[in-house]
Amino acid sequence: MHRSGTSADGQGLTPHDRPIVVHSHLRWDFVWQRPQQILSRLAAHAPVLFVEEPMFLDDLAAPRLDVTVPYANVFRAVSHLPSSMRDDADGATAVVRSLVQDAIATRLSGLFANPVQWFYSPVTAPAMLGGFNEIAVVYDCMDELSQFRFAHPDLPRRERLLLSNADVVFTGGRKLYDAKRRYHRNVHFFGCGVDVAHFGKARLEETVIPADITDLPKPIFGYFGVIDERIDYELIATLAANNPAASVVMLGPVVKVDPANLPKAHNIHWLGRREYDALPAYVKGFDVCLMPFALNEATEFINPTKTLEYMAARKPIVSTAVADVVRNFTPIVRVAKSPSEFISLAARAAKNPDLVLLAEGLRKAQGASWESIVARMRTLILAVIEEAAPETQEIAARPARLGVSQLAVQ
Repeated sequence: MHRSGTSADGQGLTPHDRPIVVHSHLRWDFVWQRPQQILSRLAAHAPVLFVEEPMFLDDLAAPRLDVTVPYANVFRAVSHLPSSMRDDADGATAVVRSLVQDAIATRLSGLFANPVQWFYSPVTAPAMLGGFNEIAVVYDCMDELSQFRFAHPDLPRRERLLLSNADVVFTGGRKLYDAKRRYHRNVHFFGCGVDVAHFGKARLEETVIPADITDLPKPIFGYFGVIDERIDYELIATLAANNPAASVVMLGPVVKVDPANLPKAHNIHWLGRREYDALPAYVKGFDVCLMPFALNEATEFINPTKTLEYMAARKPIVSTAVADVVRNFTPIVRVAKSPSEFISLAARAAKNPDLVLLAEGLRKAQGASWESIVARMRTLILAVIEEAAPETQEIAARPARLGVSQLAVQ
């Protein structure tokens, strides 16, 4: 079941290749994005246990943990809990911790002994910190989750707890980096990466445009990604109304918004989620790639992964004025400061794409591979592991970490 030359108890691993236990608010089989891009590559060096938030079932008598292997050397752990525990988030997290600890000791054969513990959300930090005899703690902060719709009310305090215990912090945006480095001495900005070969398929003659967009009226203004409170729906409606002979294609799962409230028009096509492998073929059919983000709390700190993916496809891109897009990707990305400018830039890009900017975007994408990002992350993780337990010493767990009660009096 284990790979990469590891022993069943994890002791065949070098300090550089400690197993990783990840706590994520996103599911592995959701949109393929930053966590999957990074962890699938880290899994080439060491096993990864991807622990998701629990699922609550009405007809379940006792808690259980399902462990599957959705990707080479990635073990996905999904807890199923009785629905009666739905309103006790911390109690549910404690049960998840016990289930995962038991799985590590039994059916996972100790493969995750003395791991690096890796967090994408601070919500579970009080229960999980110190719960796995971890050798180091990583916080990969990809969003300012406290500003998202339905955020946990105690999230800011839990993030302070996580930051006080983390050995290294990565951020997905420059603005996030500026915010977090005030609270931690070892913070590093790792923005968007891109799988150039994958999205480069959009440039290949043999790539077939999917049937559900092949015959749509041109130009096609297209978007792929999560469809949630970060999208400017009024802007989408206005773009479609101002281009009645064109098509607006929106790909992605709809979350945290009511699908019934999405703007409707003859030329707006909400196609739902598509698999990651299919995205280059859809992008090939787009004449202009959109980043129609609302400028609100949820988008204040985002650095959209799709920016470089669009660039790797060599497509013109039009975006609203998201701070990290303005800072990192202009003038390759045409940034609009108003709805009317967005519509104007989209029409201009469809009619006369700037070939110089398209070539510059492709070069930028080629220099920002996920492989290079993961290599630098591994170097930084190794540094904190060596600081905690030099290679000349036996690897041991870190000292007990701060708890919530200790944090409260600091």
